Formats: sequence, structure tokens, C-alpha cells
Amino acid sequence: MAAGVERVDTADWHGELELGFCARGGRTVVGHRRHRGPLMVQSPFYPEGSTCHLYLLHPPGGLVGGDRITVTLDCAAGTQTLITTPASGKVYRSAGATSQVRQRLQLAAGATLEWLPAETILFDGARCRSRTRLELVTGSRLLAWEAWGLGRPVCGERFTRGEFIPSLEVFRDGHPLLVERSRLRGGSRFLQQPFGLAGTTAAGTLLAHPADAQDLAVVRSAIGTPETCLVAASLVDGLLACRVLAASLAPLRRQLEAWWRVLRPRITGLAPVAPRIWAT
Repeated sequence: MAAGVERVDTADWHGELELGFCARGGRTVVGHRRHRGPLMVQSPFYPEGSTCHLYLLHPPGGLVGGDRITVTLDCAAGTQTLITTPASGKVYRSAGATSQVRQRLQLAAGATLEWLPAETILFDGARCRSRTRLELVTGSRLLAWEAWGLGRPVCGERFTRGEFIPSLEVFRDGHPLLVERSRLRGGSRFLQQPFGLAGTTAAGTLLAHPADAQDLAVVRSAIGTPETCLVAASLVDGLLACRVLAASLAPLRRQLEAWWRVLRPRITGLAPVAPRIWAT
């Protein structure tokens, strides 16, 4: 679909993907896979030996009004998985209908998941509701981020119309560690005021579990120049939340990757070997 084209009256696309990971033969494998519609994965890579690197693919390249995407992951004990995407997700301008993204990631004790998708770009006039739910248990390990940008400031497009409703939830042993919900309306005061986005257009959150005070100190020491990003980090009940606001996605992505590089050895025990797709 061409950039900025409005939704026309065609059938909505519903994509579903279920993945179950298990430990087999000394490495993590995809033991269960089911997909429906335009959502799938490539064959796993093993650049680090036993850790499974997987690329999540959405061939249409973006969502329009009424589209629905559902992702469900189940990581069994002893698995070590890194999931990313080859390109930014996009939500195009809608004539009125809202697209929906639902992601449920479940980790067993002894499972390690790195959930590192590329950012989502919301075009002016986009309408999207997104919910990510992370279900941990004591003994599971997580590094995850979510990032999004409103409009396309590089080409002068602002987010003057539309609506984005993101939700991020983290539970451990059935108890909530983090529950966040926002409502971002195009052109609203919230996008400009200090109590909101303060005039920035891109936001990201990196989560790490289990984390301690030393991890908090490490991420604070890995903060980039304050002239390009607004950053904060907090630690509550073993969940480390690192947040960044930026004028564009490029400095935001650099900050998220800087945090990931210092946290990966501490949380997962692995060297900060970036997925090959990040270099393309």
C-alpha cells in the first residue's frame, strides 16, 4: 500500500501466529507453530549455538483500519529465544476503523526470552489499539522492548489526526508488576505538554527481569546525550523499566540498543551479539 493511502472497503486482514518453544538436542527449537493470514516466521538461526534467533514477518508491511494481528508465544523451561523483525511496522491512515494488535508472551521457569521488534510508525490519521501482555514466573528471564513513532517528522508529517491506544502489562506468578495504558490523540495537548510527550514524537520502553540495583546503575551509566533523548529508569520488585522519548526514531533506537548491550550479559548470560538483520 502506498504511504498514507486511506482504508478502502475491502476485507480486513486478520493475522494470527502461535509459537511454542522447547529445548531439544541441546538447543531451543520451535516445537509448535500455527499461523493464519499474513503473519509468519522465517526458519530459525543459531548464530550463538543453542539460542534460537527468529524473525517475525508481516509481508503486507503495515496495517490499515480494521486489520487485526494476534501473536502468542509459549516459552518452555530451558529455552533461550531472541525474536525481532526485519523492518519497522507501519499503521497507515484510516478512514475510521481501528486496527488491533494483541501479543501474549508466556515464559516458564528457566525460560529466557528477548522480545526485540523494530519500532512501529503511526502515519498521520492512523487508528490503532495495541496490547502486549508478558506473563512471567519466578525463574524466568526477560529482555523486551516496545517502541513507536507518531507521524513521520523526517518528511514533515505530524500526528495531527487519529488515535493510538497502547497497553503494556507484565505479570509474574499471576500478580501484576506493571500495567500501563495510554490514549494518544492526534493533535492533542498531551503530545506537546511536559506532562505528556513534551513535543517528542517517538517513545520506547525496555524491560528487564529479574533485575537488581546493580542493573539499574548500569543502565543509568549507559544513557546517551540528554540533548537527543529524555530518559528514565526505575526498578520495582525485580522489574527494571527503562524509558526514552526522542524527537525521532533513530536516537531512540540507539538508546534502546545501548541498554540492551549492557543488560544482555547480566540478564541472559550471553554476550551482546546483535541479530544480523539489525545491520541491514
